[in-house]
Amino acid sequence: MKFDTCLRLLSKISNLPLPGKKAQFLMAPMERVKEFSDLDVAKMNPRKAGVMVLFYPSQEDIATMVLMLRKTYKGVHSNQVGFPGGKVEKEDTTMLDTALRETEEEIGISRDQITIVKEMSATYIPPSNFCVYPFIGYSDAALDFIPQEEEVEGLIEVSIADFLAEEAVISRKMSTSYMDDIDVPAFLLNGHVVWGATAMMLSELKELLLSGQE
Repeated sequence: MKFDTCLRLLSKISNLPLPGKKAQFLMAPMERVKEFSDLDVAKMNPRKAGVMVLFYPSQEDIATMVLMLRKTYKGVHSNQVGFPGGKVEKEDTTMLDTALRETEEEIGISRDQITIVKEMSATYIPPSNFCVYPFIGYSDAALDFIPQEEEVEGLIEVSIADFLAEEAVISRKMSTSYMDDIDVPAFLLNGHVVWGATAMMLSELKELLLSGQE
């Protein structure tokens, strides 16, 4: 997919309703769907985080988005794939401020390089008790990333065509924080298995993009 095609698609989805939990649950293990459905997130008093789903043209003008492989550390999201972003800090006035600030800190892309398209549905992460607020944005130009050494193990640049391909959706036997050896739906992107909350957000993104193509 060329980037100008992607821009037209992003313009269309800016006015579309969010698929919400219906799309998110497509990438949640069956063992978790009922729990998620019945959960009153507000009662959990979760911490909040903002992330950026960032589209941009590659050097070959191919529509691309960026994901991060996080460093290995003592925590539930160690060595997992996710979007640029992080928790709310005192200086942030909105969730969008959080997503933009964290994107600049983690991958070196400043807010003046990003045009915001839409906010997606918030996603709750039980193991860490975080509620994550994702935003879709884009840059008109190819990007020069500066990964934050302390946080980022590597960047994963995924073409939108590869992301939307049927073969990108897989299932893997995994041991998680809540159960061992279960079937977990995931995306296989550039050789990386992307599951959990990030996969749920990607699922809503996919449904939006496919709806925009109709």
